[in-house]
Amino acid sequence: MKRKAKILADRFIETISAWDAVECIALNEAALPDTLDPYFALILDVYHTGVIPSFTERRDAYGDDIAALETSALQTKDRFLVGGLPVRIEFKAMAKVDEIVDIADKRMEQLWLIKDSGTYMFYRLARGMILYQRSSWLDDIRSRLDALGDEFWRQMRDAHESKMEHFLSDLGAALMQGDDFHYLISSAGFIKNACVVLFCANKQFEPSHRGFYAQVKDLPLLPAEFVGRFESFLRNDSEMTVERKYSLAQLIAKSVLSL
Repeated sequence: MKRKAKILADRFIETISAWDAVECIALNEAALPDTLDPYFALILDVYHTGVIPSFTERRDAYGDDIAALETSALQTKDRFLVGGLPVRIEFKAMAKVDEIVDIADKRMEQLWLIKDSGTYMFYRLARGMILYQRSSWLDDIRSRLDALGDEFWRQMRDAHESKMEHFLSDLGAALMQGDDFHYLISSAGFIKNACVVLFCANKQFEPSHRGFYAQVKDLPLLPAEFVGRFESFLRNDSEMTVERKYSLAQLIAKSVLSL
């Protein structure tokens, strides 16, 4: 983490950790690049056991130099700027986290409740840099995530294989209809779910969308020629026609399913 980001993080850690309900604070990896990076954002995951201060109280605690402050409908995400740098504070109830991890760990029959959400929620739990904690709660959660069984990964992979095939079918239909909008949406849905299948096959949680491109190519288990096809699929030039891209998608899907 760069010095400017650390100073900013320390400031909000000091403020938020003083609230009685706060158990743990973790820093999202989006804060690790240089502050000039377009993807930079200071994102803090705040895990709590009780009632957090009201929006008005939080606003006053954040300081007089924040700008463009807004909160989500449920007041679980505060967004604002400090000196032009984006800051996000996300509040996560520990009881809810425990319930979701219980489903993944012990209650396979209820896995359908979280399948559509993918595994990014677990990625943040597993990869966030712990900057403050009152107990070993998050460390214990991480130990449980490390031990998730084969059945969890199989069911998650099956769910995203189905989504991938669905988007591939939509991609072909959009091509035949000349529907550029549906083609674009289906193309994005297809390649995202193809990547998620590969993360599941490698028993790795999926990163944020900004991390897909780099991390999927570094997975240890990949279909032959996947990286080249993946790069070609993402190209937008005159040589990569919609027909060629659809044919490429078919090859990618076939190789992913056979992995």
